[in-house]
Amino acid sequence: MKNIQRSLVLGASIVALAGCGADEIVSPGTSGDIIINNPAPAPTPTPSPTPTQSPVTPAAGCPTILTTGGLTDTGTISGPTGEYRVCRLPAVFTADDTLPAIDGLVYEIFDEVSVGVDEGFDGGAGDIGEGVSLTIEEGAILYGTAASFLVVPRGNQIFSDGTETNPIIWTSRDNILGLNDDNSQAQWGGVVLLGRGRVSDCFDQVFNTTTAFTNDCQMELEGNANTILFGGEFDDDSSGSFTYNQIRYSGFELLQGSELQSLTTGGVGSGTTISHIFSFNSSDDGLEFFGGAFNANNIAVIGASDDSLDVDSGARVNVETVVVAQRSGTGDSIIELDSPGNEVPTPGNALPQSNFQVNNATFLQRSSASSQAVRGRGGAFLSLTNTVIDVDSAGDVCLRLDEDDNVTNTTVDSTVCDGDTRPFRGPANDADVEALVTSGTNNDFRFTLSLTGVVNGANENGVTPFDATARSSFFSNSTFVGAVESDLTTDFGDWTCNSSILDFGSANGACTSLPVN
Repeated sequence: MKNIQRSLVLGASIVALAGCGADEIVSPGTSGDIIINNPAPAPTPTPSPTPTQSPVTPAAGCPTILTTGGLTDTGTISGPTGEYRVCRLPAVFTADDTLPAIDGLVYEIFDEVSVGVDEGFDGGAGDIGEGVSLTIEEGAILYGTAASFLVVPRGNQIFSDGTETNPIIWTSRDNILGLNDDNSQAQWGGVVLLGRGRVSDCFDQVFNTTTAFTNDCQMELEGNANTILFGGEFDDDSSGSFTYNQIRYSGFELLQGSELQSLTTGGVGSGTTISHIFSFNSSDDGLEFFGGAFNANNIAVIGASDDSLDVDSGARVNVETVVVAQRSGTGDSIIELDSPGNEVPTPGNALPQSNFQVNNATFLQRSSASSQAVRGRGGAFLSLTNTVIDVDSAGDVCLRLDEDDNVTNTTVDSTVCDGDTRPFRGPANDADVEALVTSGTNNDFRFTLSLTGVVNGANENGVTPFDATARSSFFSNSTFVGAVESDLTTDFGDWTCNSSILDFGSANGACTSLPVN
């Protein structure tokens, strides 16, 4: 079973208004003289000082919460943007609580922080609220160090909802101290959402005579001292709402070969809202989905050191409006899709099988460590519609399918890629994958791109889009391919941050700094 891991720039425009008195001209009517009367020049005004952002000052103390023991005031932390009060989260939230956004205050995730405790395999719509819920207000900043991470076990919920201009930021201590650059990573764990949706890699490895797995599968969150399980029978389960969140510099290795990533979901159900998620420089995968069934939109994964989007263990996920940009020199596939785990004897026997559908995406494959942008294996279902793939070099593969079932279970429409010498790679021969792509509508994997960053040029906007509502009612009937037709700020603006990897033009500034409101 695979391990689960993995400035404000204030533009100061000074307009100097200099008074300019008009010359006095006397008519030559009587004396014939023209007299120019120039007044004494006005003194040069003292220039106004360039406005600067006042540094953050620490909040007076930590807010009161309901959980026994509350928050722990551990003093202050200082960085380029100012000084902050540090309020350490409890190890376990035992009551419905709210973390308010307070100027000059940051929340510390110390070791493992759990929102409630695992409420078990059984549950349903009537039992969703048996655990606790944690609400995080827009603009809040949380940070971790080393192996720290936050987990929401089954039966509990998180409501971490930022806004378009005031996102919630999950980051590292070094980010606050101002020590990071655009290659920093692996400085804390990440965020884990667990639910009771169906999964296909069983913790107890139970097989029966007709399918690889039974319907009562559970999986284990590995790399942790305590056994934390996820999965169940309810694909409509709700883990809450997670919108307008930035997750930076995550992916700390908990155990050898066992890492978390920016956001890990396990058995998360369709009752969960996931949108406007920004992953920056995860040392493992950007986002990883294990089992469950949900929809997500407006996703940006920047600089992940393994796969940008990793889907496995029976996850059935639809994503729309997605930007991925790799760093050069690190990273594996943009998409790694698998079903089921390595212990299943025959691909395609998982119950359920993974099914990943992507609509309106732009992928920038830049890693010299990998030569394939999208990879499917294990018989998983894959759908790409209205997608633009920019590979790094002529020999890089746009689409690799490892098994015959993957070829059968993949659909591609209105998708373009600038592959050249080997845009396809198949299980037996490349021609099988090429035939699959050719049989779709409006595909071209030897396409001449005209992108500016991730923004479409004339060539991309000349591709006829596919009506993706035929794939899922969650998808829109887009009028263009790719994630960004013309304006990057329309879908990816101030809830993101800027870097040398990809500049979104966010008013919230660089990922190496913190926004100051």
